[in-house]
Amino acid sequence: MANLTTKELSALEDQIGYEQVLIKKYRAMACLCTDEKIRADFDSIASRHQQHYNSLMTFLQ
Repeated sequence: MANLTTKELSALEDQIGYEQVLIKKYRAMACLCTDEKIRADFDSIASRHQQHYNSLMTFLQ
């Protein structure tokens, strides 16, 4: 794990939580959507937030 201060670790954990919420919300919206273009957009946004989440998690390794 990187040498993070307590404050940095707390901020990182918060941001990881925010990304998890966004992933879940956009995936849920995609599932509810009947328009294929909008569904694809929501899926794309969820994937982008998944990438952010994955990147942030590397700081905890």
